[in-house]
Order: sequence, then structure tokens, then C-alpha cells
Amino acid sequence: MAIPLLQIDAFTRQPYRGNPAAVCWLTQPLPDAQMQAIAAEMNLSETAFLLADGSAWQLRWFTPACEVDLCGHATLAAAHALQEWGQAQPGETLQFQTRSGLLQAQLGEQGIVLDFPLQQPQPLSVSLDLAAAIGVPVLDCRTSDLGYWLLEVESAAQLQKVQPDLAAIEQWPCQAVVVTAAGMAEDGCDFVSRFFAPRFGLAEDPVTGSAHCLLAPYWQAKLGSDRLQARQLSARGGELEVEVQGDRVILRGQAVTVLRGELV
Repeated sequence: MAIPLLQIDAFTRQPYRGNPAAVCWLTQPLPDAQMQAIAAEMNLSETAFLLADGSAWQLRWFTPACEVDLCGHATLAAAHALQEWGQAQPGETLQFQTRSGLLQAQLGEQGIVLDFPLQQPQPLSVSLDLAAAIGVPVLDCRTSDLGYWLLEVESAAQLQKVQPDLAAIEQWPCQAVVVTAAGMAEDGCDFVSRFFAPRFGLAEDPVTGSAHCLLAPYWQAKLGSDRLQARQLSARGGELEVEVQGDRVILRGQAVTVLRGELV
């Protein structure tokens, strides 16, 4: 059974930037082990699997190492893929059944709008030497129900200097670490970030939608604005707009297809 596949760069308008994801369109369920093997073969930060379920779509995400509960960029890629395959039209709102509950993606004229659960930043007190593990001083640290730790550093310049000790971070009692700083007005962004997830088999993720479910309320409280422009300072880079709406975070971004094919 051939499986249609697209490789899509998410949270970017330009090919070969943003965060790449593979999207597979299934016509019948696959064993978990086979989906994990496909994700390892793709060797991208995430591979998404879509299966029609009435008026909605079942959506699952796998890194090369494991399945994850939430992935923003691969959800954006999945919505883009359904439009590419003629399964969705501009203006349509897609429903995805996931391990994080029902997620929605609206296909807008200016990009794709995702509706995700907000991750409330919670106080974090640890005896670990956080600064030693990332290479720069830490101003604040928070955690969330996703198990992500948020570390704020002094500036975007300091953030670019971060050189994480991935072996040390992998031993921390968290799923991943997002390091963030305020942006600069002249750059047109309100805050910047980087994301490290050695437990997921990811040294540094290029652009991380799920992390912004935590970053958005954190910077909303600090900057006093519900709608913010964000940039991830990975080597590939990526941009998105975030908006806090009650207990939800709205993520807006673009995507481009870079490869079409099928798994045989």
C-alpha cells in the first residue's frame, strides 16, 4: 500500500527555512511500530500521520525516537498538506483528534491559524546549575504541564550565545527546555526563543509551536499584550504570531511544500 507523503517547511514563507515535517496520509491505521519506523526513516524533527475520522482527522506525531503529545509545526504542516491534497479549502476549519484533545486549524488567506491549549507558566525552584548547562546566566525559570522548562535570559544576544550541555539537560526532570529573551522593537518581534529536547532525540528544534503555548502567556504577563510577534533563533529560523485567548493560544504561521512523493 503506497502512502502519499509531503515534506513541508512550517512557520516560514521560504523553502528550506522554518521547521520541516513529513506528513503521511493514511487510508487505514498503521501499527505504532511502523509509524515509528517511518519517522526514523524520515529523520526529521516530526513526522505526522493523518487518518480520516468522519468529519475530523486523527493526527499523531512522531519524532525519530518517540511519539509526542503535542506538536505545533507538524499540525500546521498537516493542515497545509490537506489543502495541497485537495481535502480542504481556503477558509475551512479543520478538526484534529490528538493525544492533546481536539485541535483546530483554520486555513486563512494570510496563513494557517492553530487553536492550542494554553500552558500556564508555573514557578520552578531547582538546585541545578542552570547557567552552567546553557552557558549564560538565567533570570527566571518556570515549568508547565507539558513538562517543558522555560528559562529567561537577559537578551537576544545572550540567547544566541547559548551552548547547551545536552547530556546534562537530558538528566533534568523535564521533557524539554525553552530558553527565551525579550525581542528588540527594531526587529519587529516581541520575544525570541530556542528549544532543546534531547529526550525526544532533538538537539535543537528549528521552530516549536507547542513551546509557544507556554511562551505566549509568559510574555503576555511581562509585556501586557495579548497578541505578540515571536521569532525562534535556530539556524533555520522561523516566525509566528501568538495570541492569548482565555485558556487557549492562537498560533498563526505559513508553510511551504518542498517535497512530494509516496512511501512504498
